[in-house]
Amino acid sequence: MAATIRLFTLSVLFLFPIFSLGFSPESPTDRHILVLVDDLAIKSSHSIFFKTLTDRGFDLDFKLAHDPKLALQRYGQYLYDGLILFAPSVDHLGGSLDLSAILDFVDSGHDLILAADTTTSDLIRDIAADCGVDFDEDLGALVIDHTSYAVSKTDSDHTLIVSDDAINSKVILGGKKLEAPVLFRGIAHSLNPANSLVLKVLSASPSAYSANPKADLSSPPALIGSSISLVSVVQARNNARVLISGSLDLFSNKFFKSPVKRFGSSVEHAKSGNEQFVSELSKWVFHERGHLKAVNVQHHKVGETFEPAMYRITDNLEYSVEIYEWTGKDWKPYIADDVQVQFYMMSPYVLKTLSHDNKGLYSVSFQVPDVYGVFQFKIEYQRVGYTSLSLSKQIPVRPFRHNEYERFIKAAYPYYGGTFSMMTGFFIFGLFFLYHK
Repeated sequence: MAATIRLFTLSVLFLFPIFSLGFSPESPTDRHILVLVDDLAIKSSHSIFFKTLTDRGFDLDFKLAHDPKLALQRYGQYLYDGLILFAPSVDHLGGSLDLSAILDFVDSGHDLILAADTTTSDLIRDIAADCGVDFDEDLGALVIDHTSYAVSKTDSDHTLIVSDDAINSKVILGGKKLEAPVLFRGIAHSLNPANSLVLKVLSASPSAYSANPKADLSSPPALIGSSISLVSVVQARNNARVLISGSLDLFSNKFFKSPVKRFGSSVEHAKSGNEQFVSELSKWVFHERGHLKAVNVQHHKVGETFEPAMYRITDNLEYSVEIYEWTGKDWKPYIADDVQVQFYMMSPYVLKTLSHDNKGLYSVSFQVPDVYGVFQFKIEYQRVGYTSLSLSKQIPVRPFRHNEYERFIKAAYPYYGGTFSMMTGFFIFGLFFLYHK
């Protein structure tokens, strides 16, 4: 019995470092990532992409997607903080992994990168569909473009398309413009209009369409033009992030190093923009950019420093909060002019934009409304590419006590004057009536 207890203790101590690798708001890049592949050759054919992650401090665990020992959690604790699913053809995952396990992983606040190709299975399609992305259902279909494709001295493949129509967002793709167009060969997908959380990151050109290049085009394609999304991202309400690509080759060494020349253009780039595009996008997916935190939420009366248990109607108060953004290495002050606070009871009685000191401190002063009850200070900050901030702090507001009212109310001076003038007039009238003959 004692030996069993010692063995259990040692196993817990062994697993503790693994569990401690979980995502921490104080250190967002301390991450352990599971990479699932359907062929271990992907580890070498996509080695540049994986090296960019390890160079940034990520710990990658490579496993075959059908490994019977696969598990995302143990003893109720997740073993990984992110998942890269580079197994488009896998029909079912090994171990305890299935569709619901992957979705629960994301619902628990973890990140996911998913890549597809023409062999994409129903499992991969279902995962993408639950994230708001619908792949073209036509088996064998590829994105084809006869005007925006890559040309070389030996070949011109209209399924190897060139795109630089990327989302205009510094927080998602970084502040540096793409140095070269992105190469893409893969399947098209569209965004579910009912899902407001999914964003198109890389779009096809207006002349593109989705079809099987080996079959006759007997009917109009279902997906055409700029409605085709090549790469999309999702930021869930719990701030989990998902990247969905219709091309596994997008991440390959071959595409990273390949020169690019667009049809009809005389400009040839020494290498594609894939490495820059994928690296910057992966920084966003794994919270190295656009990750906000709010600390030191304070409120007090003007001229005081301590936080009261309640406010009185018409009190003047100050509200402040510090907001920082993770840079990948440390926290820096977040600078924005659109952070607002609500003084809320059933509906916002006060809505104020906070001013900042360029050092992360946001503050505002306002007067408590002439309504008593239980109020809340609320900040609901949601911007594209940034993790959402949802702050609330409850505080009661009371009316004046009986001994706190002013002795003489300025607004009542006319009524005071009317009363005393009536008394004076009555006194004069009485004297006149009694003594005047």
